Amino acid sequence: MTAMSFANSPAATFERSDSFVSYASPAIVSPDVFERTGRAAATRGEIAVELELRHSGRRNLILRYETQGDRNLPALFVAGGISAHRHLAPSREFGEQGWWQSQVGHGRSLDPSQHYLISFDWIGADGTLDVALDPADQADAIAALLDALRIERLQAFIGYSYGAMVGLQFASRHASRLGELVSISGTHRAHPYAAAWRALQRRAVALGALQCDESQGLALARELAVLSYRTPEEFAERFGNAEVRDGRVRVAAEDYLDHCGNKYVARTPTTAFLRLSESIDLQQIDPSTIRVPVTVVAVSEDRLIPLSESYDLIERLRGETRLRVLRSIYGHDACLKEESDINTILREALADCTQVAA
Repeated sequence: MTAMSFANSPAATFERSDSFVSYASPAIVSPDVFERTGRAAATRGEIAVELELRHSGRRNLILRYETQGDRNLPALFVAGGISAHRHLAPSREFGEQGWWQSQVGHGRSLDPSQHYLISFDWIGADGTLDVALDPADQADAIAALLDALRIERLQAFIGYSYGAMVGLQFASRHASRLGELVSISGTHRAHPYAAAWRALQRRAVALGALQCDESQGLALARELAVLSYRTPEEFAERFGNAEVRDGRVRVAAEDYLDHCGNKYVARTPTTAFLRLSESIDLQQIDPSTIRVPVTVVAVSEDRLIPLSESYDLIERLRGETRLRVLRSIYGHDACLKEESDINTILREALADCTQVAA
């Protein structure tokens, strides 16, 4: 990486004092590390920033991030849905399962021996920030994090679902810092049908709170969300007929949905779910303000991001664009399930931006 000067993003300031922030420069990774372990070195840290939020004024925030790989390699920012977090895949330092290990790792499409991978926990994800959050706020927080990490420019921003929406915001608001955007199952505006799904999920949480059982309300909200992520075709393949248990009718999918709800409640603060769910509905951006190259990945069976929305996005973008349409019974979750197709798309997109940079 060539020498460069940095200035803080206009809307943010940051601190890196030892008493407040865990911040360390990532180690240089030698080739023998990959030969021995197949895993790149990883670091985690926290950055204190003061950020101007679009609907909530100026706030002091903590950005929790993780990196994998050598910081001298081309930088990629990777972001998933509202349930995703900073840990993408196992590393030598952090061996737990990650949310996207099908694509992140040695020899995979997002290879930390070839790229410097950066990710973070969404602002609001810890449940302590109970204010309206806009996807634009997340984009500005990422810019502030890049300032703190001394990363002037990303080779690519790879976003899925909410991460794709934030990626579009970043491409519009911080275009000079981005080479290319890969937007998977995301769009420039919240579709009214999808917003209605999410509004009912939030009402489920409110009803649970009225019954003094907020966790049960959150579990039900997650179960409703799973139905919106997947498709009738998948459920027809996986589940059979209803049956009578202890005098009541039990639908075949209920056990699966209960598992999804309970698992989600165990790791998600209710406030985080509510505020990040609302944040999706605040997505609104003019695609004509985006002039960087964009690869848009759409799924024809996605009920939250109708294919017509992806066509509209492609038509209104002003930079070089590419549309990839997948067919999948997994609907909105295809990015996490159709591993081979996503791998191919990511490799093509990264190869293209590498050629442009050369």
